[in-house]
Amino acid sequence: MKLLRTIALDASDTFVFDVPAEPGEWAVSGTFRFCEQDPAKLTGKPRAAFRSGFLGVKSWGWSTLVQIVPATEDDCQALIELLARQLLDRFGAPDLPTARTAAEEEIAFAQSLCTHPISSLIAVHRLVSDGEVRESFRRLQLREGQGHGKAFSFMEVEDDVEPDSDLRLADMSQESQHR
Repeated sequence: MKLLRTIALDASDTFVFDVPAEPGEWAVSGTFRFCEQDPAKLTGKPRAAFRSGFLGVKSWGWSTLVQIVPATEDDCQALIELLARQLLDRFGAPDLPTARTAAEEEIAFAQSLCTHPISSLIAVHRLVSDGEVRESFRRLQLREGQGHGKAFSFMEVEDDVEPDSDLRLADMSQESQHR
């Protein structure tokens, strides 16, 4: 079994997001965090989280990248319980069984993103089109013979779907610094 963990290749998440995820924590897409908001009205750091963040389940913070990692059934069950508790405590789920069902669905979706090899890095891009949130996920690969280094300085991109060509992380970080 494979799951997603947050990864920080540099300090950029600490200034891109209001609350950055802790490196190495379990992660899910987290799009549900925006269900009560109009994404078109988001600005600054909340907009950055909507457009490019994975949700760290424990910290309830955001990470630009996640890594596919091996996991046990016990890891998965503990993650379901942690997310269910967070949905109950932080998101107002009506009861623990309902929260657990939602957590199971969210984690199943995260697992569906883990079709690439262990250690692959995944990035997300979200946008609103025709009133619906659309997500595209990309696998970022290290160039042959290179290890992890500075973020975005060493990666080749393998796209499944072409993201918004106007997305520039540098612009997002500058935008968030001005807010």
